[in-house]
Amino acid sequence: MKRPTYVLAALDHSSADAGLAAKASELATRFDAWLELFLCDAEHAYAMKHEYEPSHNVEFRRDCMDHALAYLTDVGHTLKLPRERLSVSAACESPLYEGIVGKVQKCQPDLVMKSAGGLESGSRRILDSNDWQLMRRCPATLMLNRGRIWRTRPRIAAALDVSAEETPGLARNILETAEALCSVYDGELHVIYSAPPGVEQKTRNAHVSTLRKLAQASNVGSDRIHILDGQPEATLPTLVAEKAYDVLVMGALTHKPGAVALVGTLTMKLVETVNSDFVLVKADPARLKSMIR
Repeated sequence: MKRPTYVLAALDHSSADAGLAAKASELATRFDAWLELFLCDAEHAYAMKHEYEPSHNVEFRRDCMDHALAYLTDVGHTLKLPRERLSVSAACESPLYEGIVGKVQKCQPDLVMKSAGGLESGSRRILDSNDWQLMRRCPATLMLNRGRIWRTRPRIAAALDVSAEETPGLARNILETAEALCSVYDGELHVIYSAPPGVEQKTRNAHVSTLRKLAQASNVGSDRIHILDGQPEATLPTLVAEKAYDVLVMGALTHKPGAVALVGTLTMKLVETVNSDFVLVKADPARLKSMIR
């Protein structure tokens, strides 16, 4: 993702909707992008499958959609975004993540935003099963909102893997996404890399050189390049928590050969331990196809 022109915010009729809609509106305004508020009524869709007579489903679905659209319209009226750059839509599908993925596949937004669906734990909202499935299956760049209020000049980190196993081009995509967010907020961009143990010094030096070139191309100063040693699952959570990043941008793939669109243990560890908002960047689809072959 570079500069998005179409942002899809997936609301869920919860107390988190106001914050998510406001953040999505602010992003759309700064990017001069189109914003669509979307709500998938998975709860009533599930009820239709298990509790209602099939003959009543059409009317019940229509009522669900009408209520959802009315709710989204009310939310839209609270936003500062011009009406000509705002739309609303709804679906009645279950499970929730499939309804959202179906919408994304149909409309192809540049950025999808959703609040973490679980209850609050400490200072952050935790993820539920639909969030984890969406992280695995959403074909677009996905931002998961944890309820964090960003600084006026947000601190944004790009967690990169420049090892040979990394999906080609993904590190560049991650950095471009973080750079785009920083540019419209006049934010502070950091780059993070953790060199795994057991790597020969020559190989490590090559990886660090690649990282520095990427960072310098994005005008990231040396004081904002963080090179760690050790398994990322162990080293990154400590640094991310210490720096209190508002947004952490990272890849949505594991590093196992042939694995595509899977959320790895690093992502799981970070989500469980820090309260940053997360942006998960997927590799280019054409590259993913070449990995599968």
